Amino acid sequence: MTNMYFQLCSFFYMLMILIIFISKKRINNGETKIFSVLSLINIFGIVLDIVIVYLSYIVPGHSCLYFLNKIYLMYIIFWTSVFSLYITYITIDKKYKKIYTTLTLLFPTIISVVIIFLPLYLFNENNVMYTYGPSVTLTYLSEVVLGVVITVISLLKPKRLITKKYSPLVALVLLTIFGLVVRLIDPGILLTTSIMTFINILMYHTIENPDMMIIEELNVAKDQAEKANNAKTDFLSNMSHEIRTPLNAIVGFSEILKSKSLSDDEKEDVDNIIIASENLLEIVNGILDISKIEANKLEIINSEYEFKQIYRELISLTKTRIGTKKIDFRFNIDENIPDVLYGDKLRIKQIILNLLTNSVKYTKEGIIEFNVNSVKKDGVCRLIISVTDSGTGIKKENIEKLFTKFERFEHKNSTIEGTGLGLAITKKLVELMNGKIVVQSEYGSGSKFTIAIDQKIVDNPTIELYKEEVIEEIDCSGKKIVIVDDNSINLKVASKFLSKYNLSIETLDSGFDLLEKIIDGEKYDLILLDDMMPNLSGKETLKELKTISDFNIPTIVLTANAISGMKEEYLSSGFDDYLAKPINKAELNRIIKKYLVK
Repeated sequence: MTNMYFQLCSFFYMLMILIIFISKKRINNGETKIFSVLSLINIFGIVLDIVIVYLSYIVPGHSCLYFLNKIYLMYIIFWTSVFSLYITYITIDKKYKKIYTTLTLLFPTIISVVIIFLPLYLFNENNVMYTYGPSVTLTYLSEVVLGVVITVISLLKPKRLITKKYSPLVALVLLTIFGLVVRLIDPGILLTTSIMTFINILMYHTIENPDMMIIEELNVAKDQAEKANNAKTDFLSNMSHEIRTPLNAIVGFSEILKSKSLSDDEKEDVDNIIIASENLLEIVNGILDISKIEANKLEIINSEYEFKQIYRELISLTKTRIGTKKIDFRFNIDENIPDVLYGDKLRIKQIILNLLTNSVKYTKEGIIEFNVNSVKKDGVCRLIISVTDSGTGIKKENIEKLFTKFERFEHKNSTIEGTGLGLAITKKLVELMNGKIVVQSEYGSGSKFTIAIDQKIVDNPTIELYKEEVIEEIDCSGKKIVIVDDNSINLKVASKFLSKYNLSIETLDSGFDLLEKIIDGEKYDLILLDDMMPNLSGKETLKELKTISDFNIPTIVLTANAISGMKEEYLSSGFDDYLAKPINKAELNRIIKKYLVK
């Protein structure tokens, strides 16, 4: 009964391994599939061996033992063939695997058919049982052939033999030798099934870790998601350019109309066009910021800046947005705030403007208060910014959802514009600056948003402080400027804006034309160059211009590609300055003064 103990232990242990393997999530790659098949064959062989041993002791000489032993020989052939397939899978190239898989299935099938017709003899005397005869001999020879094949295949890449994946092969060789020695000593001790079980168990610990494979699959999925996200960001960036291009014309011509003699109603209509364009621009910028947040590309770009200048600009912008609404706009700033701070002034302005814009949106009439206080300590100024309004307020259950993108809450006034992006972006920006944002609100009575952000104090600033100055007429008579843009409407808008400076203006619709003009010796005092042009972009045009030995004309990029970080990118690529579309009159004035007024 010693053999029965071996088989029973093998059965329960192998069954436990198989249950664990099946119950775990795994990737169905080649290794795990082969292991599954090999384990099922092994379980079948163990059960078969137990039945044979049991019948041999209970009813020795039973007629079915002859056929069961032949099936057992087939089991050995099939198990060894599938094991050789495993060695092949982890060794040879993919293109040869299909061929060997076919041979692996064909070989044991042919041998099994031959075994059926060959005689088999049973020896069962004095509690010693074993089989012999041509069937057994053919089985042994087949095992030798498979062993040689496995050895040859494994030697194709000898360096891999020292890895754990080949430990089942090494163990099989050693245990087979051990089993043969034991069989010679005592033919009644049958270790074949137990050896195969041990090899199966060893394989379980050497096959590709299913959990690690899942992690790798997740990483691949993550990479694909990031690529998709980047593609989306690129698409939105291109769409930003496409939307800004017609917006440039709308805002530009509206500003030109505004400067002409118009009736009050006409001026109001023009103002409404400009406000609507600015709202659309705000939506475009919000979508771009959200896409950058999702792609983890939103950056904080720190520099010296004057906070009080931002404060003045915010007041002016808010007053414009309030328009004719019956709102008492109150504002106050701590005069002890240092003149110059170090941080991302554009993002600081964006954060506060989002809060002020929200208050204007959701306050039909009443009060909006904008207060800025500060706490200074150890070279750091903590800005404490609060925006309070008497608007619609927020329900308690909705405060949690307030900073979720595209989330909009129902209000009595269903005409409120916006995408629900502003506060989601605001919260992310505040967190990127290591700040905090707190919301207090009572539905129907109003809301209060408070932000705390630390900014470094600059004791020795390198920037000039803001000085209120009277807008002067700039006369650039005798100066020549060239505008390069593939869009004819943009050329008209830019020319209209520049006409008041008494410049000599030339327009070109491609970078190739500009290069030709410069090479032919045409002289300009300033170049306004669009970037996103077909065939030859602004960057590529500038690169070609830089190769001309005596080229030293100030070149300003005039672009609708105005997403965060682009200014720095254009300056680093060689442009002298940056002018975004739609054209801002104050920025244009600054550039003209800087490069054309000596």
